[in-house]
Amino acid sequence: MKKPRVSIVMGSDSDLPVMKEVASILEEFDIPYELYLTSAHRSPERTSQFAGQAAGRGIRVIIVGAGMAAHLAGVIASQTPLPVIGVPLDSSASPLHGFDALLSTVQMPGGVPVATMAIGKAGAKNAGLMAIRILALNDEALRGRLDAYIRKTADTIAEKSEKL
Repeated sequence: MKKPRVSIVMGSDSDLPVMKEVASILEEFDIPYELYLTSAHRSPERTSQFAGQAAGRGIRVIIVGAGMAAHLAGVIASQTPLPVIGVPLDSSASPLHGFDALLSTVQMPGGVPVATMAIGKAGAKNAGLMAIRILALNDEALRGRLDAYIRKTADTIAEKSEKL
């Protein structure tokens, strides 16, 4: 089994149905990943330990999904030099339908960057694609697969247009 290059982190196991979108796109590109569950609020020591050790374990990109007061991505970003991509999630407990998580993820203070994607499944898919773009900077074979994916996406749109 290959060592994971991307870590998919969630604040709750209820986030898994959305974060599976990240896993799906990484699998399509044959990128090894791991799933990790921790909480900035309920398990801060576990979160700190994860963030501090990720780079040393060979992780190159961390993708974090969290809802409501979504501080998880920011807490992790404050404790690792790795790129962190945040996916705001629509929590069933939140009357704001993910807008609260979006603001919590995107409004980081200067010096603690978190690349923030859209709320929900589209954001999760794009987080996976962003991780692939980052990894492809130093991997020509992966870059070739990414270029083919981009062409295929464009071709799909052209085919759909012709059917209109």
